[in-house]
Amino acid sequence: MNTISDNTSLGMGQTTLPKRVAAETPGGGSTVTFGDTLKSFITDVNSLQAQAGKAVQDFSSGESIEVHDVMVAAEKARTSFDLLLEVRNKTIDAYRELMRIPV
Repeated sequence: MNTISDNTSLGMGQTTLPKRVAAETPGGGSTVTFGDTLKSFITDVNSLQAQAGKAVQDFSSGESIEVHDVMVAAEKARTSFDLLLEVRNKTIDAYRELMRIPV
């Protein structure tokens, strides 16, 4: 699958998440699977978690980083993780609902 990355700023110019564009299929439509989207989102959340961890580590070791930058990085990571958790919960709920449908 071809992806075209167009960086979108999340604020303060420090963190960007790529916009994903699907490859076109021979029929003219585009294919983006839920699994691919979820993997991309998990990767992005992991990246934000790592950036927040690095910011905390840099701040605690005395690097030149402001406390508000550390807090912004931590809040971005927490908010993106909370969103990922809600997506997971809604997906599980939808799966359970589908399992209740008689065949």
